[in-house]
Formats: sequence, structure tokens, C-alpha cells
Amino acid sequence: MKRSIICLTVCASLSFLGCGEDFLDPVRNTNVITSEDFAEFSEQNPELIEGTLDGIASFMIQDQGIIAGQHYDLGQKGVDIWLDMLSGDMALATSSYGWYNGVANLVTTVDFTATENRIVWDYYYKIVNLSNSVIASAGGNNAEPEGAEVRRILGQAKASRAYAYFYLAQIFQTEYDPAEPILPYYDGEFTDAAKVPASDIYDLIISDLTHAIELLDGYTRELKNQIDKPIAQGLLAYTYAAMGNYADAKVYADAVINSGYPLTTTGELAYPGAGSGFNDINSASWMWGFDLTEDLGHQLLDWWGQMDYFTYSYAWAGDSKAIDDALYAQIPDNDIRKTQFGTANAPLMPINKFFDPGRTAGGQYIITTDLIFMRVEEFYLLSAEAAAKTGDEASAKATMIEFLTNRLGSSEASAYISPLSGNSLINAIYLQTRIELWGEGKSYLAMKRNQKTIQRGSNHVFRAGESFIYNSDELSFQIPQNEIDNNPSINEQN
Repeated sequence: MKRSIICLTVCASLSFLGCGEDFLDPVRNTNVITSEDFAEFSEQNPELIEGTLDGIASFMIQDQGIIAGQHYDLGQKGVDIWLDMLSGDMALATSSYGWYNGVANLVTTVDFTATENRIVWDYYYKIVNLSNSVIASAGGNNAEPEGAEVRRILGQAKASRAYAYFYLAQIFQTEYDPAEPILPYYDGEFTDAAKVPASDIYDLIISDLTHAIELLDGYTRELKNQIDKPIAQGLLAYTYAAMGNYADAKVYADAVINSGYPLTTTGELAYPGAGSGFNDINSASWMWGFDLTEDLGHQLLDWWGQMDYFTYSYAWAGDSKAIDDALYAQIPDNDIRKTQFGTANAPLMPINKFFDPGRTAGGQYIITTDLIFMRVEEFYLLSAEAAAKTGDEASAKATMIEFLTNRLGSSEASAYISPLSGNSLINAIYLQTRIELWGEGKSYLAMKRNQKTIQRGSNHVFRAGESFIYNSDELSFQIPQNEIDNNPSINEQN
């Protein structure tokens, strides 16, 4: 018998250690505990629900959570590295160990047998399945619970499911087409193992997030790895923007801006400024992230190990990830963000943006620097983009000037943005999105919704100087072989 949801929940509470590769599949694994069984069991053991919900957050930062021995299987942050490489903004600048060769060379994304495809697919669908179980235990998709705790649980579970489906849709569809069948559909109550139209997936995402925003209203979380109302609003803003609905995208981006998070200060943006570095969950501009503590035991196999020159792992030892040199050249010399990247021992690596505060090359062994999933600057940029694309250029300019003041200075920001209009303004916002969010996994989303052609600079190990259009096969992942082998419905067209 395959391991049941009880095993999964216990494993979730322990960051999924020891779970192996078996996982609840609502369609094919018919001998596991059902959602109804889960709901009945959770009435006697309410900690099961909370453990499963907490397990989703732990799974997001779990190394080798899908396949043991894969040193790029790092949860959401591992996906972020792949997406940044596909966008062209992150260069695999040196490669001694080869873990990222397939993605950097754009061969993984055209080979459905490649392991990376399975990791991405299984990672997000596991979150969908866990979320479905929590939703069922809280009354189901249409529940309207009265108790504050159940409302919070249902809201967080729905937002988690929407988050997973949003990334699946972005990663496995080459471009937004509501009529195109793209993914299997599981909402815990209705199942379609064949690919359903993108419109069905996006309808579920919007429904989940809209309901989550309502359910999470008034909730104050204890930890930043817990989803709250502004995170759900941010995910909904991204969803509407991906669909080309920029009017609604701006509404929700502005809601995030107005939720109280301050912009990152000039000193925080780059070492050696006061409080500098994107390494601390307590940073006021961080909305969603994970506090890595010594007792979690993260070492070597971690996002920090792949990115940070000052952590004992791959980035320091010869697998360097650097900003694309053509993008770096577009950052003005008076922009504080230009100093985020090294020029000597670690050329164009983010040694002054993502770094262990000890700042000894290869020095951090037990990782205690924190992981970021979302920050408020994303929504200043998205609000400005949405405003520019809906013709409200005055609002777009005002938002961009406010955003850029800490990076360029107020007069320089105004001088740069004020004369722009039309495509020039939209292109400037896109450029600033790439610069600001480098290394955070968000440039890929901007590339797709702006329908850009990317051209790599000269510092990529693979395919330097080549160009790729946003909807080319190379820039989206493939449905993996294990899904095709185990799901006979996957190739059915609805």
C-alpha cells in the first residue's frame, strides 16, 4: 500500500524528511485515504489539519523534496533559479559541477524525460493535493465557515492551491491562451486527469484567491511563512496581469502597496549599507518568506548554496550564477543596485545583494540566512506596468518615481521617468523589473506577460549572444515522462 496522507502530514511537519517519492494522487492512487476520510480523521485529530498546512510552508523550502540526490531540487527557490535562467537575466557564468547545464543550455525544457520537468510538476501538484485535503477538512470548496480559525485555515489552503496552479500555468503553457488545454484539474471534489483549458485553471485560481482574501480579512499572522491577505492579493494581481487584465491587476497591486509594507531603504539595498542584504526575514519590505534557523540543518543543498559566494557550497566552489552582463550594462552608475554585483573575485555575482553577513568566502556552513518569496516592490512595479498599459501614464510615472527615489535619488528618478510615454514607459518599467527583482524568480513572469524576446549577453557558459522569443518551446517546461506514463488521460484534448 502506498503511503497515506497520515504519513504525508507527519512528514510535512518534519519538512517532509523520509517521505520518499510516494505521494497522494487523487486519481491514480485509489488505495489511499480519501478527502472524506481525512475530514473525519481531522475531527478527532485537529492538529492534523494544522500540521498539513504548516507542511506546505515547510515543503516550499525542502531540499530534495521530490527526488533524492538531485542538488537542484530546492522547492520554490530552486524553481526560481531555473526561471531566472530561462529569462536570460541569470547567467550560469561558470560550471564545475554541471547541475544547471541542462536548463542553462535550454535542453531540459525540450526533453520531457529530463528530471527537472518532473521536479517542477510534482512539486506544485503535491502542494495542490495537500491544499485539497485541508480545504476538504475545512468544509470544502464552497464552505463559508464562521469561526476565525477555520476561516484562516481555509483561506490559507485556498491561496496555497492558487499559488501552485498559477505557477503550473505559467511554467507549462508557452503563452496565455484561455482555450488551450494545459493541465489536469484537481480541486478535491472534481477531477479531470486530462488537460483542461487554461480558462478552467485560471477560473479556479481567481475563485480561490478571491475567497482567500475574504477569509483572511482581519487575520494577523505570527510568522512570515504563513499566507495572509496581502499575499493573496499579490498573487491575484499577478494572475490578472498574466491574463492581460491590467485594470484588475492594478486594483490588487495597489491594495498590496496600501497594506503598510515600506519600500526597501537605500541602505538596505546593497552592502555595506545599514541593514543591507536580502538575507533577513525581518526586513520590513518582505511580505512572504521563510526563517532558516540552525536547528533546521540546511547546509550545502539550499538556494543559498547555489547563489551565495559566502556560503560553503556550489556558488563559491565553481558554479557561479551572475547577472547577465548586457543587463548589468543597462544599470546606471549612479544606481545603488549596480553595487549589488561583484566585479573582482566574483564577477557579476550578487555578493552585495544575497550574502551571508559573515562575508567569508565559502564561510557559511549551517545556513541561517533567510529565503524570500515576495516583497512589496514587486507590486509597485506591477502597479506601474498595469497603469501604463491601461493608459494611466500619470499614475505609472508617479509610482515609478516613488519606487526609484531610493535607488537613484528623487531628482534623478524624476528626470529619468517624467519624459517617457507609450512603449518607452512600458519598456522602462520592464527594465526596472528585471533589475530590481534579479535573482528572485520574477523576471520570467514579466518576460511572458510583456511578450519579450530575450537576448543573452556574453557571460553565459551556454548559448551566449543567442535570442529567444518568450513563447518558444525552450522557455517553458514539458509535462514530464512520469506523468505521461502514469496518466493515460494526459494527452486527451477537451
